[in-house]
Amino acid sequence: MQLTPDSLFRALADPTRLRSLVLLQREGELCVCELTHALDIIQPKISRHLAILREDGIVSGRRAGHWVYYRLHPELPDWAQTVIEATTAGVRDVAPYADDHAVLADMPNRPGTRCCA
Repeated sequence: MQLTPDSLFRALADPTRLRSLVLLQREGELCVCELTHALDIIQPKISRHLAILREDGIVSGRRAGHWVYYRLHPELPDWAQTVIEATTAGVRDVAPYADDHAVLADMPNRPGTRCCA
């Protein structure tokens, strides 16, 4: 699917998707369990929002056992990457984005080569 400005900004308009994208931009790759912990949102809701981002071509996922890790899609158009980078830079020190990052940083048993339960 080809990403359009409409689909990117529609995705960014949802707070859960925006918060997820900001964390992914800052961290590079995150397991679903890290997103659920950082955002304090149940796994089915996070997974539903990630599925929307994946369908739009904004993120890509990879399986490692029964865990799924997400990152910004490597073929994200430059214009879309610029929007996400600028947004992240603009909100990184503002609640709830700064809080999400702090909660993630304090997550016990954060995944390294394996994911948490």
